[in-house]
Amino acid sequence: MPQELLNRIRDLVRSGQPRHDRASNLASAIKAFGQYSWVGIYDVDSQSVSILAFAGSGPPAFPTFPITKGLTGSAIAQKSPVGGGDVANDPRYLTTFGTTASEIIIPILDRQTGQVIGTINVESSQKNAFSQNDQQLLQQCASAALPLWLPI
Repeated sequence: MPQELLNRIRDLVRSGQPRHDRASNLASAIKAFGQYSWVGIYDVDSQSVSILAFAGSGPPAFPTFPITKGLTGSAIAQKSPVGGGDVANDPRYLTTFGTTASEIIIPILDRQTGQVIGTINVESSQKNAFSQNDQQLLQQCASAALPLWLPI
């Protein structure tokens, strides 16, 4: 089943649809597969992180924020996934929703520069919702989704 998801993501991000639609479909595919409460697809530039699309109950509390804030800021600085198993007790957490109990951030790296150009943020209403298998699958999803951040 994960291979079907990865193939679907590759097809979605390479489709001829507008970028926002491709990002929205990507978020929906990941959310449905993992039974997560919310998935956000973000762009990252040298100063800020901005929501591109999401699947879930609504937009995040902070649609744009500095690259140094939240668990996302940690993932950008480390250029690797960062998880918060209990966000209520993690001082790095930047509230998306009051119902979020855990979150994982998967950075999207430009293969030429090594810079973070986007993220996939996944949230759950359950504490410690993300296993090592979840992280590995989400990293594979991020790799399959890379064309969404590259010029066509």
